[in-house]
Amino acid sequence: MKKNPVIPYLLIMVFGLALVFFFSIKGIGDAKQVAKEKESPKQTQTADSGKFDPESFAKKTCATCHGNNLQGAVGPNLHGVGKKLSKDKIKDVLKNGTSGGMPAGLVEADHIDEMADWVSKLK
Repeated sequence: MKKNPVIPYLLIMVFGLALVFFFSIKGIGDAKQVAKEKESPKQTQTADSGKFDPESFAKKTCATCHGNNLQGAVGPNLHGVGKKLSKDKIKDVLKNGTSGGMPAGLVEADHIDEMADWVSKLK
């Protein structure tokens, strides 16, 4: 009794088609969630006080380039930057970015002063 060599290929094909179908359905749900997130404004405030918290903002936004402890990863180390740059220069970098890779507009204009003050005090 010989086995049909086509059967494993058919099983793999059916399994692959099922995966494609599953991931396309899942992608529709994810696309709706992403659209909702884009419509809602950025949450840069703490849930408890309603005030802007520079430290939590940095953990969510800045840590991607500057590292978990802002010690420098892709971007430079932020500890001691207040000794190197004035608060006005830090505000300018937060607002306009740099040609070296810091994007402009990560911090909302209403919170640039608070963020610059916090960054300048990092030791």
